[in-house]
Amino acid sequence: MRRIDRVSNALELSSRRPPARPPECEWGYAMVQFRFFSRSKKFFEMFGEAARNLHQGAKALDEMLRDFRGSADQWRAVEEYEHEGDKITHRIIQTLHQSSMTPGDREDIHKLTATLDDVLDLIEGAAFRMAMYKVARPTPEAMRLSAIIVRCTEQIVLGVSALPDVARIQPHCIEINRLENEADRMHLEAVRRLLEEETDAILVFKWKEILDRLEDATDRCEDVADVIEGVVLKNA
Repeated sequence: MRRIDRVSNALELSSRRPPARPPECEWGYAMVQFRFFSRSKKFFEMFGEAARNLHQGAKALDEMLRDFRGSADQWRAVEEYEHEGDKITHRIIQTLHQSSMTPGDREDIHKLTATLDDVLDLIEGAAFRMAMYKVARPTPEAMRLSAIIVRCTEQIVLGVSALPDVARIQPHCIEINRLENEADRMHLEAVRRLLEEETDAILVFKWKEILDRLEDATDRCEDVADVIEGVVLKNA
């Protein structure tokens, strides 16, 4: 084969290959990722504080149910964590307003802040209704749902503390999803038994309200897991 033919063939083959990714593109991608997580470090620390406060609030609710006295003091013990959570949320939002971030990063941080706050609001709402409605004692299903919330919030603490390592976060997100499914089944069984066995319509109303908030709290825990996982995967 003549030299000119060999050169032509080589050029034709090279044109069929996909262009290699320039090294500077990989470096630029890494720099974007690094900048996002370095900018977010202060928020990760506050998220950790919010998650730990949330877990303590969940444990206070669980203790209220396990040593139920029907007193307003037990509800106020849970409410204190809800108030502390509001303060942490305010600090995060205030810091966010003072920070230079892309609209997407700002939205992610705001969404995670709001979902963490939602879980604690629902926990406090369940405790408040038990005190306000003056229920005689918690149902077994309510106690089981409360225990699931404690386990969910423990996984949230572990997941937030793992930011931004997606490999360490995913097992906690998967476990929260499993626990939320368990809570769904427990809630359905609790409502079924309540409607079949309780003849007092007022008690049915009271406990349906309480059970709904307990189950909603596990739903919001799953939302937290989804947001955490989404933020990391988007920037991985």
